[in-house]
Amino acid sequence: MAVLQTRHLTLSPCSPTDRADFIALERDPEVMRFLNGGHAIDHEESDPDANFLMPRGTEPHVWTARRTANSAFVGWFCLWPESPESAEIGYRLRRMDWGQRLAPEGSLALISWGFESGGYQSVKATTMAANHASRRVMEKIGMHYSRTVNVDFPNPIPGSEHGEVWYELTRTEWDALLPSRL
Repeated sequence: MAVLQTRHLTLSPCSPTDRADFIALERDPEVMRFLNGGHAIDHEESDPDANFLMPRGTEPHVWTARRTANSAFVGWFCLWPESPESAEIGYRLRRMDWGQRLAPEGSLALISWGFESGGYQSVKATTMAANHASRRVMEKIGMHYSRTVNVDFPNPIPGSEHGEVWYELTRTEWDALLPSRL
């Protein structure tokens, strides 16, 4: 894992010093809306039954995102290997940083690293079908819709009845997008 620099963000491998910032994200009901229905998580330990990532600063493949200008915490991004050829991208940002194009900016940096240094041939992402903001991010970074999966959650949250959508971007597609990224 490398430190990645974008115009507005510095993405660094997470460390235990990021723990409090990560936990603060989970305490915001709006940040958690499409993960657990908006229930603020108010505990120090990860829920072993959670079906989403709750980093604590020791996880491989998780980068902490801070503003380059002042080192203010923005959130985190991950590029989690599914196989030697494929990874899943994810992110969680503070609500005050939404709508500033930081999710696409950080995601593009991580995808670039994944294809160039990580050796991946495809990157995938998933979100609830009802999470239109995340879907727009996936489309902005060049990912294409691949499928919808209906999941029978033991404790369904509003919108889960529409399923989870999967998006994908292959290395070949990424290389074809290169001229438009320059």
